[in-house]
Amino acid sequence: MKTRIISALCMLPLLIVLYFGGIPLLIAAALIAMIGADEFTKGFQALGVRPSRKIVFLMGIILYGVHLLIGFQPMLLLGWIVLSVAVSLIYGWDIKNRGPYDALATLTTILYVILFPYHMVLIDNTDYPIMVWMVIIAAFAADIMAYFTGMAFGKHKMCPNLSPKKTVEGAVGGLLGSAIAAGIFGYFFMPEHLIESIAIGLFGGLVSMAGDLTASAFKRQMGIKDYGKLIPGHGGILDRFDSVIFVAPAIYYFIIFILP
Repeated sequence: MKTRIISALCMLPLLIVLYFGGIPLLIAAALIAMIGADEFTKGFQALGVRPSRKIVFLMGIILYGVHLLIGFQPMLLLGWIVLSVAVSLIYGWDIKNRGPYDALATLTTILYVILFPYHMVLIDNTDYPIMVWMVIIAAFAADIMAYFTGMAFGKHKMCPNLSPKKTVEGAVGGLLGSAIAAGIFGYFFMPEHLIESIAIGLFGGLVSMAGDLTASAFKRQMGIKDYGKLIPGHGGILDRFDSVIFVAPAIYYFIIFILP
């Protein structure tokens, strides 16, 4: 517990990044993506699957580098996605030395670990840049409240094959905690969108748990406990930000399709 609290305090500089947004946020998202990609590909290697780290890092440099130079361009993003699929599949052409799983692992890493965090940058470029705070609030509030609620009241296992310690009671507490935290934030900073803020809290909390369980599913299959050792008490970047990178796209598309 003490180690987890210390590690959480060490992440407070992230709040400064959220406050300034812009280039600092872009750099932070890129670092999460690149370090996370390094951890994720090493996890695949533990399975005997060999994704192309060069392709993964190159596509990450292109995505964040182009945004840094010319900003967000929807058609360029679409082209980047098509290019990512194409080069990943081409990587599998060497059938004597590589299998289809190598190509698919390359593509999965690009779309999951490189593209998902980029949605933090996309949110910062909408009419509601303040919503980037909601990503962290929904993900962390759900995680923290689920942990303490599960410790206090947890009896019924939720997904014992993926995460034995998670309980149904903890999940309910996490959703309520996320909704309340998002509602408080909305009340003070977006009072005209209070109802939407609470909805984002519930939706984001649910997606946050899905992100956590997805990362756990990969770890189970890879046969590893943590993705890395960068953050004491938490593991690697993906161990700490697995929920965040899932919530970011959810909130971005909530903004695009729901908010005026």
